[in-house]
Amino acid sequence: MHVRLWAWALFGVLVLSALAFDLGLLTRSGRQQHELSLRAATARSVGWALLSLLFGVGVLSMFGKPAALTFVTAYLLEQSLSIDNIFVFVLIFSELKIPPALQRSVLLWGVLGALVMRGLLIAAGLFLLSEFHWVVYPFAALIIFAAVRLLWGKKKEQDLVVAACSVCNSWVARFIPITPQYHGGSFVVRQAERGNRLVATPLLVALIIVETTDIVFALDSVPAVLAVTQEPFLVYTSNVFAMLGLRSLYFVLAGVVERFRFLRVGLAAILIFFGARLLLGDVVEAPTAVSLGVIAVALTLSIAVSIKWPGATTSPA
Repeated sequence: MHVRLWAWALFGVLVLSALAFDLGLLTRSGRQQHELSLRAATARSVGWALLSLLFGVGVLSMFGKPAALTFVTAYLLEQSLSIDNIFVFVLIFSELKIPPALQRSVLLWGVLGALVMRGLLIAAGLFLLSEFHWVVYPFAALIIFAAVRLLWGKKKEQDLVVAACSVCNSWVARFIPITPQYHGGSFVVRQAERGNRLVATPLLVALIIVETTDIVFALDSVPAVLAVTQEPFLVYTSNVFAMLGLRSLYFVLAGVVERFRFLRVGLAAILIFFGARLLLGDVVEAPTAVSLGVIAVALTLSIAVSIKWPGATTSPA
């Protein structure tokens, strides 16, 4: 698959224009410091999903059906795994007591930072796979380990986030003092009572934890997407569209994600499948349509079973 520079440029213009439009809507409505309504969050989530599918149509016209199907599969895989991010984001904001109105700016800068880190990790992963074939084994192991973490590591995950909040406060304070007060949407402010020094607000602490946890999640999701395709254009564009939709998706699912108690089982099944696909790629090649079907079936079944047998739910607070 030969991707010319103009295709990358078109992708960049499309993403930047859509992002500017999204942020422009927020500015014009004057709701930057207000909680995003469920209706508005749903509309933005649908908008990013439609834009992603529209880009998939563009891939279809430029590179053909196999490339388009691969893009959609990689996008849905990354979007599915990002639900795990939402579990942790809910925990982080609850632990640090970040008001919903201020969570949006943390997620915005967190997602933008994640795009840079994903690009670096994708480039590193593609380089390693092209130079050292044996790297598929540790990559597959990372994916399987992520599945295990989803199935049995929820309590440990909560403990680590709580510890991270405490540790983050201590080591960040070595570089910049921290104030417990919020100052609008500012991450740092100057305080006259501290000699006009810069001090960090709780938003900066939340942003640091969001960024560091995303690096951990990327170690799961990037190898999984590389199990779908190793074409840089499809890998990165699918990641970008999934990550940009994550901010709005968080506000849609934050209040209900814990109710889908079997969702982690479905995500773990998806990871196990793609870990096996990467591991056995030289022996048997699973068609992209099969991979897409696995994602759809695993998510549908896990959500349906969660609705059928909801069980008891607990708050992360």
